[in-house]
Amino acid sequence: MKREFAVIGLGRFGGSICEELSVEGMKVLAIDCDETKVNEFKDIATHAVIADSTDEKVLKELGINNVDHVIVAIGDDIQASILTTVILADMNVEKITVKAQSDYHEKILNKIGADHVVHPERDMGKKIAHSLISSNILDYLDLSDDYSMVEVKSGKKMLGKSLIELDIRAKFGCNVVAIKHDKEMNVSPRANYQLQAEDVLIVIGADDDISKFEKHYIID
Repeated sequence: MKREFAVIGLGRFGGSICEELSVEGMKVLAIDCDETKVNEFKDIATHAVIADSTDEKVLKELGINNVDHVIVAIGDDIQASILTTVILADMNVEKITVKAQSDYHEKILNKIGADHVVHPERDMGKKIAHSLISSNILDYLDLSDDYSMVEVKSGKKMLGKSLIELDIRAKFGCNVVAIKHDKEMNVSPRANYQLQAEDVLIVIGADDDISKFEKHYIID
């Protein structure tokens, strides 16, 4: 079953996350008080609505408490960010990730109910979106416009199987360049290596190929 996300604030950061989650096939509710921004995402997100996230009644009407994960990506309005987070926490939203403007802002967000606080740069939306989709995805690094490296925990479908059995390169076009287990790093692992729980794979490949690999083996 697809997970449902809501992105509040469609600036460069929120818009980037909204777009990447949509590309990955997730259900996304996009929210902003600016009609122009909402119109930009009406054909990208599952639903895009003009709304004031500091209005609890409006959020309830949107069914925000039924969403699996809400990302508060409000820009420079720290007061709106804080008030929105308080409302979401009071509504017992399952998971809340909030963009912070400063260390002090982060301290406040942690105290009022944010589950995760990020200090994003413009190009971090893609990386964070992948970590939101699955707790098994630990890191995501762009190597170029078309190629990336992902660091992932071994998924349930992979446990007890060897690399040759999984045949990741042939099936998905990705290369497992290393495997970390505890504090040991196994570079260029042998084909007969069997995946164990808590193994961390370093995988390199084209973005589309990595996405297919994640969806098949990694995403919860």
